[in-house]
Amino acid sequence: MPRIEKDSQAVTQITLIEVEPDKQQEALSLMTERAHFMARQPGFISISLHRSLDGRRIVNYIQWQKSRTAAGRSQNLRTFARPGASSTI
Repeated sequence: MPRIEKDSQAVTQITLIEVEPDKQQEALSLMTERAHFMARQPGFISISLHRSLDGRRIVNYIQWQKSRTAAGRSQNLRTFARPGASSTI
């Protein structure tokens, strides 16, 4: 569960993904799979995925400890990326 607190030591990243309504469930499934990977990374606090009722958007709300650097996080996520995978669904 996300922690939203005054003077928090967390870094929060919010990402909005736009998809075709008939592809929302597929995109959400892929993002859920990646969330399980990210949950095992050092500095991870929480992740929440929210889908819109019209099927056109997914919001990814993720929190990391401040001490975890963006460069290190990016390297770990590149390790998880699948060759040939497309970011468009």
